Amino acid sequence: MRLTFQPFTVHKRFPLTISRGTTAENTNLWIKIEAEGIEGWGEASPFSVTKEKDINSDYLQQELIKIIPILDKYNPLQRQEIETILLENNLNSSLRAAIDTALYDWLGKKVNLPLWKLWGLKGNRLFSTSVTIGISSPEKAIERVRNWLNFMAVKLLKIKLGSPEGIEADKAMILAIRKENPHLPLTVDANGGWTLKDAIEMSDWLAKENVKYIEQPLQVGDEGNLPQLYQRSPLPIFVDESCFQSEDIIKLSPYIHGINIKLMKAGGLSEVMRMIALAKACKLQVMYGCYSDSSLANTAMIHLAAYADYLDLDSHLNLIDDPFVGVTLKEGKLMVNNLPGLGFKMNSET
Repeated sequence: MRLTFQPFTVHKRFPLTISRGTTAENTNLWIKIEAEGIEGWGEASPFSVTKEKDINSDYLQQELIKIIPILDKYNPLQRQEIETILLENNLNSSLRAAIDTALYDWLGKKVNLPLWKLWGLKGNRLFSTSVTIGISSPEKAIERVRNWLNFMAVKLLKIKLGSPEGIEADKAMILAIRKENPHLPLTVDANGGWTLKDAIEMSDWLAKENVKYIEQPLQVGDEGNLPQLYQRSPLPIFVDESCFQSEDIIKLSPYIHGINIKLMKAGGLSEVMRMIALAKACKLQVMYGCYSDSSLANTAMIHLAAYADYLDLDSHLNLIDDPFVGVTLKEGKLMVNNLPGLGFKMNSET
């Protein structure tokens, strides 16, 4: 098989601020695998889960250049062997995700079936997704909510908290949004921006504001405090940055209620499916999330939407120059199509 790649930069319609900083654009990699006249596509989105370690597109390209000659001798059907090679070479998880996705896209095109049909899943329906409000002033938060409501029929708002100004600023944001939209369900994602003391106080406070769950309340490395928070919190606790792959679920499952699975963290659709099965066996809820992903990566995840309790696949909806068209918006919900493989094409408008 022949693997090639091309960097592309996407720009957000509205910059997103979380506890670790603000992003307005991202340079991702578009990966293509060609064999037998068929081309499979995947996407690698660089991401970081701490402020100290920054992974960017240049780093990913250098890593990819090293692995390409090793993969040349393989056929796209040798997915298990290819995954082993990628792990043995310590390839970044977002690159593994892109390659694994491209292999599945290739397979779907080879047998002329969309992935959701190939896997025997319910893909021919609409799936609700939350949309994200970044950390901001109460006034800006209200403005962003209005922008989303003008864009689509919002079913669930995800509010980023963990403000550097402290939990009083977090509360002010929530109160402003609640005053504007008293009945719209909310979820909260602190991106590790709280101490244990803050997380306990906020979980009690947020439970009174019709919040469904809190995500990643404690920072990476502070998982030892999850048992205490689990005992005290009236709200379900989901983890994101603390949970990359299957082995993390085993360690965390006694002290959480759910996990946020992201394609780039997991390292591919193969690992995503293992994580889903393990999470369900541990009686955990499952949500899918994203980074600065285009429609390519989010379309890949929506093929597995039938397994999810919550979807947070809204990054492509906030892009002004998404190069791809795959998953579409209908009646405020996401919908895949019947095209083979991932089922996407180039966006003629960009």
